[in-house]
Amino acid sequence: MTSLRAATPLSELSIATLDDADPLRAVRDRFALPEGVIYLDGNSLGALPTATAARVASVIHDEWGVGLIRSWNSADWIGAPQRVGAKIARLVGAEAHEVIAADSVSVNLYKLIVAALTAQPDRTVVLSEPSNFPTDLYMIESALQAFGGRHQLVLAPRDELAARIDDDTALVLLTHVHYKTAEMHDMAAMTASAHARGALILWDLSHSVGAVPLDLNGCQADLAVGCGYKFLNGGPGAPAFLFVAERHHTTLTSPLGGWMGHARPFAFIDQYEPAAGVDRYLCGTPPIVAFAALESGVDLHLEMDMQIVAQKSRALAELFIDLVAVHGAPYGLKLVGPPRGAPRGSHVSFRHPHSYEIMQALIARGVIGDFRAPDILRFGLTPLYLRFADIAQAVAILEEILRTEAWRAPEYQVRHAVT
Repeated sequence: MTSLRAATPLSELSIATLDDADPLRAVRDRFALPEGVIYLDGNSLGALPTATAARVASVIHDEWGVGLIRSWNSADWIGAPQRVGAKIARLVGAEAHEVIAADSVSVNLYKLIVAALTAQPDRTVVLSEPSNFPTDLYMIESALQAFGGRHQLVLAPRDELAARIDDDTALVLLTHVHYKTAEMHDMAAMTASAHARGALILWDLSHSVGAVPLDLNGCQADLAVGCGYKFLNGGPGAPAFLFVAERHHTTLTSPLGGWMGHARPFAFIDQYEPAAGVDRYLCGTPPIVAFAALESGVDLHLEMDMQIVAQKSRALAELFIDLVAVHGAPYGLKLVGPPRGAPRGSHVSFRHPHSYEIMQALIARGVIGDFRAPDILRFGLTPLYLRFADIAQAVAILEEILRTEAWRAPEYQVRHAVT
């Protein structure tokens, strides 16, 4: 496999050579990317695969428009959660019957948190870390309300987490790749630490799936959730997924007894009977048009070698870090998260007191990243469609904005609802 590592020192770097050597360079043509845009936000919303529009149109015009309700059977709409879940299982290192696509990350977190706590009535602590993605912490707080105040959320710094797991810990809930910094937990080591004290562990893979290699079963993970709209390119608000290791299928039960999670949903009986395995974590009717878009994105990823994807991601990150060290540091940009060469997810972040305004100026010039409060410029590095030349051009535009202080323009001071 051709190496994509950036040559050093930086003055010897040939961007064209890196792009020519990129084994993923042809994949870019399979995405609908606007002219004049460098898209560095695929870690928040993935770009549109060209195949997705045709697939969704077929679902709308043929399956819905012509097949109507018959398509629940003839087009296997009813099997979409299991079918897409089985495909995602191949990306996360799980068995097909251990993953189901359903609902949102937040809803799936609630299901699994409550299921894990209910199964361990003598343990009362959920352990996580400060600055975990907010919805993870919010859903822990919401889930604990179901237990009458007997349980508590404990937050510990990353380097103290393993030591804080004790005999009262029911569940450790962590995000594998940190949403701001791109720091990456050692999944195998942290899972082993939880199991050594008898606790379960729940991994949020929202910034991992489709970006870094994953092996849930190899790490002996218990539970996991992940989203479909970031690196999986499933579209805005795409369905999420959850994983429950087979060894827990008979001991954990979803707290949400929706009809799609019933053992016999079309028997229409009054009493709830949970379905077997992960099917019991279904709840409401699956959104079929959204599932079609997600499945299209997942199918594209299944064609990829995740080791090659991860290798290019590292190379893109190192190039970005190197270029900003030369062209951005003199203006106060500071790298946040893992240093060059350290394990990381597929985004890179920098701190600056005027990060929001700088990002607005970048977006106005066609370089789309995002801002994360209070002071983070975050850039997603999506290997399937980003070129090394895109990174070099983005940093050149960033330097121009910093050098001229173009970010001070009044229009860049206006705070939008979505940042």
